[in-house]
Amino acid sequence: MKFVLIVGPQAVGKMTVGQELEKITDLKLFHNHMTIEMVTPFFSYGTDAGKRLVKLFREEIFKEVANSDLPGLIFTYVCAFNMKEDLDYMDEICQIFESKGGTVYFVELEADVEERLERNKSPHRLVQKPTKRNIEWSERDLLKSMEKYRLNSIEGEINREHYLRINNTNLGAEEVAKMIKEEFQL
Repeated sequence: MKFVLIVGPQAVGKMTVGQELEKITDLKLFHNHMTIEMVTPFFSYGTDAGKRLVKLFREEIFKEVANSDLPGLIFTYVCAFNMKEDLDYMDEICQIFESKGGTVYFVELEADVEERLERNKSPHRLVQKPTKRNIEWSERDLLKSMEKYRLNSIEGEINREHYLRINNTNLGAEEVAKMIKEEFQL
């Protein structure tokens, strides 16, 4: 069982890279907005109920995949590295797979804010993530989150055997996916 965890700030390209990686491996993609978009018609993700349901659905999927015959899973996540609960959550989901003998591959993406603001408006992103379609709001949220959260790690902070950090400001998703596949021999 392989668990590829792709982290990075909003609009860095996690989902798109994950989709390309899914095409060239036998892993399934479970991007973070799959649960957010499912819950949002009932409870905003910012509410206690919304967060609880998103976490619950994700956890159940992780457990089922970890116990299955599937070859593995790709998951995307925005982590606030200055928030202990986010770091603990990443450890928890990795542990689900590791406890079943799976291997975790940790990929961190980073890109310049100007590029992320452009990607935030891409038609592909907006089709997949309806909650991001209010561009004015999502741009404001992207910029505001940078003031409050540290959305990329500092050197040496991620202490995992299988770790890869990629600045994909000037790289296409297909190229990044190939880099990940080659690095981890997926």
